[in-house]
Amino acid sequence: MQPTLDLLESLARQAGEILRKGQEQNFGVSFKGEIDLVTEIDHLSEAFLLGEIGRMFPTHHVISEEVGEVPGDCDYLWYIDPIDGTVNYAHKIPLFTVSIAYQEHGQVRLGVVYEPMRDECFSAQRGKGAWLNGQQIHVSTQTSLNQSLLVTGFPYDIRTNPQNNLDHYTRFSLRAQAVRRLGSAALDLCYVAAGRVDGFWEIRIKAYDIAAGGLIAEEAGARVTNIQGGANYLADPVSILAAPPEVHAQMQALLGA
Repeated sequence: MQPTLDLLESLARQAGEILRKGQEQNFGVSFKGEIDLVTEIDHLSEAFLLGEIGRMFPTHHVISEEVGEVPGDCDYLWYIDPIDGTVNYAHKIPLFTVSIAYQEHGQVRLGVVYEPMRDECFSAQRGKGAWLNGQQIHVSTQTSLNQSLLVTGFPYDIRTNPQNNLDHYTRFSLRAQAVRRLGSAALDLCYVAAGRVDGFWEIRIKAYDIAAGGLIAEEAGARVTNIQGGANYLADPVSILAAPPEVHAQMQALLGA
């Protein structure tokens, strides 16, 4: 048996229900870094996903945010983020997702990002398009950076590492219509896919944050690369740039300025 998009959607929705119910409870919060949070609901969601994947596909390799790597055959690889947007979740801001991607022989084949508070399930299968709750989605028709609404994020060591994206944020704020920071890279990419925002970039990010959303944006018509324009945006050092082709070219030029 090989994974299917229906299976990933089912897993994401079940994990999302864990997140949704968790918002109604008092849950424990701890720190992985000075400003990097993890909640007990992250661990519950991850345990569910790893348990189901391990039961159905015991030989597959898994990369997940909290436990790191579950060894297996790297030709069959899962990227799991049990809560993308944990800071939002901990503060009860309803912008967070479950992100699941499946990669086979070096290429991401399936991706699902589920936002449980709005019951929005974004999904894609390579070569088959991108979908939101069963309706096909497409990127915006925007061609001008000047009129584009962009979205970005910042690394957790923003206070200590000079490669903190603040220089890019300043340049884009002066050149685009506006720049938002929503707090979930997976959701940012899905919003590009759905045409809600026109472009997204982020530096020094993790592959499990963007593997599913990157495929969804690609299948919706975005050009998705690293910030240098390379096709393998999941390779270290991980960075991402996603936008309709004309906007992508203008964003990449500004990132290289």
